[in-house]
Amino acid sequence: MEIIINDKKYDTGPDDSVNLLYLLREQLELTGSKYGCGEGACGACTVLVDGNPIPSCITPIRSLKNKKILTIEGVANKNGLHPLQQAFLDEDVFQCGYCASGMIMSSLSLLEKKPSPTEEEIISAMDRNICRCGTYPRIVKAIKRASVSMK
Repeated sequence: MEIIINDKKYDTGPDDSVNLLYLLREQLELTGSKYGCGEGACGACTVLVDGNPIPSCITPIRSLKNKKILTIEGVANKNGLHPLQQAFLDEDVFQCGYCASGMIMSSLSLLEKKPSPTEEEIISAMDRNICRCGTYPRIVKAIKRASVSMK
């Protein structure tokens, strides 16, 4: 089966029962998405499928045929960091950084659908992403900053 990840086609091989996170990390060496809980509850493994945030740890690759997958590795471009990535740096969001890719992917989905979200909408959209370091206020500030810079 072929799937498209970061605008590049990949052959997944004969076993289409593996989860997307395993394919990304172990077979394609795209290690930005992290293994957290393994149950789709923490958000560390979040990627975008057709623009929607999904937990890659519980998503079988067989469900992704003809879908567009975006990982953290596909967010920046040749000109540098995406404004959202820069905002996360500028607001000093990262401590341990484990949740970072999932946080960025979920917030990117939000900003693509709602360019000027309210604080309540940001909090609601980020509800499936856990930050063990507790930088939630800075995450909200970073998303607000990015929403302004992306206009």
